[in-house]
Amino acid sequence: MNKQDRNFDDISNKFAQNIYGTTKGKIREAVVWKELEKILSTYPTNKPLTILDAGGGQGQIACRLAKLGHQVTLCDISEQMLAVAKQKAQAEKVNINCLCCPIQQLDNLISQQFDLVICHAVLEWIAEPIELITSLKKHLNPEGYLSLMFYNYHALLFKTVTLGNFGYTQSGLAKRKKKTLSPDFPRVPTDVYHWLTQLDFTILQKTGIRIFHDYLTNNSKAETHFEQLLELEQKYCQIEPYLNLARYILVTAKNKINS
Repeated sequence: MNKQDRNFDDISNKFAQNIYGTTKGKIREAVVWKELEKILSTYPTNKPLTILDAGGGQGQIACRLAKLGHQVTLCDISEQMLAVAKQKAQAEKVNINCLCCPIQQLDNLISQQFDLVICHAVLEWIAEPIELITSLKKHLNPEGYLSLMFYNYHALLFKTVTLGNFGYTQSGLAKRKKKTLSPDFPRVPTDVYHWLTQLDFTILQKTGIRIFHDYLTNNSKAETHFEQLLELEQKYCQIEPYLNLARYILVTAKNKINS
């Protein structure tokens, strides 16, 4: 773990208010879940999978997967996040294995490999991204899937310019305040794809999360016309140029098979 890596113990309460339960959170969950269902569908329906949710925070995805009968391990650096996840699991009467540690140090606690490794909205908070992806790969079965979602630099730049924040743009999008929900290290998509290829992953799918929502000039339309918006998000999320301007990009990948 790098000392620059972000721990959300200080603002964990903001997540439920600012992300989960909002229109942007609902779109994110719907699009992400559809892609996870595609991965799950490649396995026999009667086979419980072993799943690692790395940096899984408050356990929304972990609990949903556990409800389907899968064996889920959730790790996070934040004790407060994990406390919320445990309460959620208890309330929903599911079992998840919670580990408090940095992803990069997970192999100090477990040596297990998983059928599916999920790492969503973590890469943009990590100073050494290749180290993180390498750690994820260690815990992935040779035939397993990686679901990796990251905050897109292009979307941040585009939104910043359209808002007229030219000073922020000229500063290289450097954060003014450290303890906010604005990521420390927005990622250029081609960099992430290159890192995955470097580490012998084959990219199977790229999906944009919130390709339209964050650019609405009338924010209230996200509430009043949510179903229409969600339909459009799902229709165009894997099509360029919309994909490359998504707030987040979700990559589905597998270990490269050497023939």
